[in-house]
Amino acid sequence: MSDTLRVGVAGVGTVGAAVARLLTRQGEALASRTGRNIVVTAYSARNPGKERDADLSGREFFSDPAALAASPQIDLFVELIGGAEGPARESVETALSHGKSVVTANKALLAAHGLALAALAEEKRVALAFEASVAGGIPIVKTLREGLAGNSIQRVYGILNGTCNYILSRMEREGLSFGQCLKEAQRLGYAEADPTFDIGGFDTAHKLSILAALAFGVKIAPDAIDIEGIERVTLADIEAAAELGFRIKLLGVAQRTPDGVEQRVHPTMVRKSSPIAEVMGVLNAVTIDADAVHELTLVGPGAGGDATASAVVADIADIARGVRSAPFGVPTMALSALVRAPMRRHEGGYYIRLAVPDVPGAFAGIATRMAERGISLESIMQHGGRRGSDREDGAPVGVILITHATSEHLVREALDAIYRDGKIKAPAQVIRIERE
Repeated sequence: MSDTLRVGVAGVGTVGAAVARLLTRQGEALASRTGRNIVVTAYSARNPGKERDADLSGREFFSDPAALAASPQIDLFVELIGGAEGPARESVETALSHGKSVVTANKALLAAHGLALAALAEEKRVALAFEASVAGGIPIVKTLREGLAGNSIQRVYGILNGTCNYILSRMEREGLSFGQCLKEAQRLGYAEADPTFDIGGFDTAHKLSILAALAFGVKIAPDAIDIEGIERVTLADIEAAAELGFRIKLLGVAQRTPDGVEQRVHPTMVRKSSPIAEVMGVLNAVTIDADAVHELTLVGPGAGGDATASAVVADIADIARGVRSAPFGVPTMALSALVRAPMRRHEGGYYIRLAVPDVPGAFAGIATRMAERGISLESIMQHGGRRGSDREDGAPVGVILITHATSEHLVREALDAIYRDGKIKAPAQVIRIERE
């Protein structure tokens, strides 16, 4: 093994520049900890002339990231391009095929092609490391793969998207609408011009599929996740949650069940007293339920140049030491096919908000439809509207139902029956309640 680990970085944007800075700033400490000098010797970027917050002078430039991946001038390839296809996939496959270890922060690539890439890495006896792909600076991949190797994990869940957490936090703290908070998130750079991938829950789903593979030894299956985003969460929902002692968070949840692995992404009401409810702003948090440690929660920055670079450099340091773990904790061939479990009986019950016409029999009809499906109601309350001269007779009133434990399909069946009755026009808002 050479005394120097030569690193090639593809993608020198915010994260790539932060990686270069961190390797320079911590050079002596990393050499002491790993026994090798770690040096960026080459890089690839779309715009070589762009001014960057990192000194890359003297490093060899490659216009083609795949050429960088194949170059004999590097020992380790770091992919920070992004995207599931195109240059990112081609360059990672090229590096692995040439017997070079790879570090990536690309959750979309892993969700789509992680199994094939892991198999290729194992075949070539090199590392495929991806700590930075989930929850930014939180060391959740190493925790699941190595730190909790002696545990049987039953559930992993958390806040995996800082954009959504920022929006929901500001809605609560400042009484702003979803649209107002989204515009501010875009202005600050927390949300993209097209925010669908974040607010629709898809980014969280990609990350959750990676965590499920690590936690349960199953193949990545992002298509086996029930996904709901936060687009329909209103200020009325935020206020109602607060009155009930909850906060609304977008959670990704994966848990082992007798029927397989249940994976879901959706807005959730969590008790204000719970650790995960205290995670505000752009922070991420992941909670693991395991047999030996019971409940473990990790909290930290889920995005940003320095936080993500920290995770990337941790992987680089492992590879410099000669650490080469199976990417998903066990050999790829030992991963079992994921059996998609149906969404189970939800012990925390449901929050259901309806716009109900204020006419005789409307409330009774709703309660009847719920009772027909065995759904027990903990409470029914009017929210956000009062009788008076400022509201016409019969105009819709905001009504909130809180159910006891029940199943998702029963709630949906009851709502379908209520819609067919013709009294409720607008779709109901349904949010699961976690009572732990």
